Amino acid sequence: MTNYTSLLKDYDLKVTPQRVAIVEELYLNGHMNIDDLYKKLLAKFPSVSLATIYKNINAMIEKVFLSEVKIPNTKSVYELVKAEHAHLVCSSCGAIEDVTINTNDVLKDASTLSKFEIKSTNIVFSGLCPHCSK
Repeated sequence: MTNYTSLLKDYDLKVTPQRVAIVEELYLNGHMNIDDLYKKLLAKFPSVSLATIYKNINAMIEKVFLSEVKIPNTKSVYELVKAEHAHLVCSSCGAIEDVTINTNDVLKDASTLSKFEIKSTNIVFSGLCPHCSK
């Protein structure tokens, strides 16, 4: 079992029951939008507000503990920070999956072509998951 309290402390984040619950849900579910996260936490903490969820998510993003994944045509989802990867999104059922790819060539090409100093990437591939493509 993962020690969520230690993880929060490692990122210099204050440990609160709500933050531990957020980390636990993201660890178990991988990617979640604010509404789904709020529903899960509301079951554990009946008095929790949506503002509390947003405040905690933003604090964790600032400490580079969570990442916001912007999915076209839908709400952003959040995930625990992990090694460089891209996302596969099913255009039928909405399932989101991580795929580890080397983005170095894409970054180099984009930087060379645009003269941009690229700080981060967010690559999202869309298509049909194996279940929906049957």
